[in-house]
Amino acid sequence: MMTSFATLTIGQAPRSDITPLLMTHLPDEPVTHVGLLDGLSREQIEQRYAPQEGEAVLVALLLDGSQVLLAAAGAERGLQEKIHQLEAQGCATILLLCGGEFSSLHADSALLIEPERMIPPLIGAMVGTHRAGIVVPVESQIGWQTNKWRKLEQAPCFAVASPYLPDDQALTDAAIRFAEQGAEVVVLDCFGYNHHHVEVLEQHLDIPVLLANVLMVQLAAELVA
Repeated sequence: MMTSFATLTIGQAPRSDITPLLMTHLPDEPVTHVGLLDGLSREQIEQRYAPQEGEAVLVALLLDGSQVLLAAAGAERGLQEKIHQLEAQGCATILLLCGGEFSSLHADSALLIEPERMIPPLIGAMVGTHRAGIVVPVESQIGWQTNKWRKLEQAPCFAVASPYLPDDQALTDAAIRFAEQGAEVVVLDCFGYNHHHVEVLEQHLDIPVLLANVLMVQLAAELVA
């Protein structure tokens, strides 16, 4: 049965890594979890969404715990179709579980909560003139991430560490990079990051480390309370 509140991920649902966070902060009511890649094999995913050279890329999580790269433009078209489907089924609030920058996602009747529209202004207000270090899953995202964070008072520095790989070395390297570049606060800007990733960075840095997904879910909880 469709509920009035839904989450929409670019991967496959439900997101076991995010569900506990949602249960902690969101109202105690049924939630429908929908994924762009639900029911698709890896071969089907590659046929529909594989990025071409030079395309903006998103990183999605599959139910088996592996990650897959998606062309951002194709993912946006697929997400828009999912949004219309959810509205047609009576969903009143849709929380997008992705920090990607989408140019034209919209809902006709439901409240569509997009992290990309809310998190950068919030982080900007929190860090002020201090320099932020932004952690992203793959190197190819840094280009559009630079645009996403363009309104920060001081240009951020970036580091790459996938949240879906077991090795923490990339996070350690990110901490070293941020220390060298004078970062004064770190933002883990992907819904796949969790408190373990925060702890790894805090072992090497004596500055605040923020999880964008926690901030987003807390804001969403206020909107739908």
